[in-house]
Amino acid sequence: MTAKLQAKRTSRERMIRVDQAGEFGATRIYEGQLAVMGTRGPHSGEIAEMARQEEGHRERFDALMAERGVRPTILQPFWSVAGYALGAGTALLGPEAAMACTAAVEEEIDRHYSEQLDELESAGDDPELAGMIAEFREDEREHRDAAIAAGAEKAPAYPLLSGAIRLGCRAAIKLAERI
Repeated sequence: MTAKLQAKRTSRERMIRVDQAGEFGATRIYEGQLAVMGTRGPHSGEIAEMARQEEGHRERFDALMAERGVRPTILQPFWSVAGYALGAGTALLGPEAAMACTAAVEEEIDRHYSEQLDELESAGDDPELAGMIAEFREDEREHRDAAIAAGAEKAPAYPLLSGAIRLGCRAAIKLAERI
């Protein structure tokens, strides 16, 4: 295999690994939120629906990982605990803070998926992965918009909370790509 082909394969494996980790983390965030808010709390129905979509995304990335022989991140146990804690912690601050968490995470995922799509579209070599990412990006945008409509920006210290969560997402993305 040529060095250029190997580099492209490594890049696609990183994309799949980090995206699967992100979808897994999202399911854990929603699990933490629902554990605190219950099934009848404000926005619980919306959160449960978003969680179902994220679970579907994760399942599709799991299948793609198996099909292509991509190893998962070794940080998966950490993402499990961190995602759940983030979800539960923001839900403890109130429904608007839970929605602020969703809006912040989905804003970063939209940016991340858009960067990946730019790379995939310029290379034109992996329409399956590009199609999945484009589909999932639209779902993430809907989640972000729903969270904002549900009062995310009314959360206490919204700019600070949102900024901290987005920074954490960016760090998680970089780590999961490599580890």
